[in-house]
Amino acid sequence: MVIALEKKISLAEFLNLPETKPAQEYIDGNIYPKIMPQGKHSRLQTRLSTAINQAGESDNLVLALTELRCTFANRSMVPDISVFLWGNIPLDDQEEIIDRFQIPPDWIIEILSPEQSPNSVINKIIFCLNHGTKLGWFIDTKDKSVMIFQANKLPEIKYGDDRLITLNVLRNWHISVNEFFNWLKLSN
Repeated sequence: MVIALEKKISLAEFLNLPETKPAQEYIDGNIYPKIMPQGKHSRLQTRLSTAINQAGESDNLVLALTELRCTFANRSMVPDISVFLWGNIPLDDQEEIIDRFQIPPDWIIEILSPEQSPNSVINKIIFCLNHGTKLGWFIDTKDKSVMIFQANKLPEIKYGDDRLITLNVLRNWHISVNEFFNWLKLSN
């Protein structure tokens, strides 16, 4: 279980603190340490972000970033994977990606860790949807399911051969729940 650290502070005070490992998140004046990923979590996070970038980066459609701090609407969170539509990626005056993102991701992906509260993770996804995120995935490795969140729609839970919903610009990239969880198998 994740416990908030003692004293409430402002977002500005939080952002002035040095980064920690594991990262910390700022929600409603409280600081919460992020759970360090374990084997399954880490494997899925790495493979999924790579697959999304292979499907969308070369055509300038999307960019998937892992463990990126996103600060917006008086919160500062570190989603497992943040996916941005190409035109929404913040750039500096040299056309390079900036370090501090102050916008929500277009697609947030969270992988439930054994020590995490499902509701706290779902709350993070819903918060993002309420602030402009188009799509959220909540991945549960225990029952091998993916809960899909979209703005103004009820969540859908996908299993087995169900095809997962992605951002519309990735219309040529498809993956089923089984294909996704098969990444956990290291044998041919």
